[in-house]
Amino acid sequence: MLIINDILIDEDIFLQNFVCDLRVCKGRCCIEGDLGAPLESKELDLLEKYYPKVKSYLSDENRKAIEEQGFGIVDDSGDLDTPLAPDRACAYVTRRDGILKCAYECAYLDGKIPWRKPASCYLYPIRVGKVGPYKTLKFDRWHICDCALIKGERQGVPCYKFLEGPLTDVFGEDFYRQLCEVGEAWLSNRDK
Repeated sequence: MLIINDILIDEDIFLQNFVCDLRVCKGRCCIEGDLGAPLESKELDLLEKYYPKVKSYLSDENRKAIEEQGFGIVDDSGDLDTPLAPDRACAYVTRRDGILKCAYECAYLDGKIPWRKPASCYLYPIRVGKVGPYKTLKFDRWHICDCALIKGERQGVPCYKFLEGPLTDVFGEDFYRQLCEVGEAWLSNRDK
């Protein structure tokens, strides 16, 4: 692990090539798994605030799931997650051109709201965690993203460069600049 300020960085973020390939995976990360996407408590307010402008993007079934469960649920580990629709997909998912997408992100891209989507979704495959007083950024390996690993390898794009926009939006330009400097220095020393 590398460190920038109070954030521990998994070296795989620099080593692993990754570029989402929605054409192949169709957004499976929005429907696979046992839980919804991790949420930060401050995101609940944003989900609720922008819901009136987002709900038209959702199916009746997904709107009902949100209205019954709330904007976030607490899982068995005590963590906050997005609610799930009856088919176990994230309740905030919508379909566009056969691809699963976040309804909040669709509304953002359509200029209807100023917030894109929960950070855990925006930063994927990087997962934010906590170890003692430190925040952690770890590369999450999930078989449904094998096509993204292949595309990333083919294009030669490391994860941290693929996620430049999300990392900058969530952590700031200064952090991203430091991340690049630290990562590139570590990579050049590693190769010696």
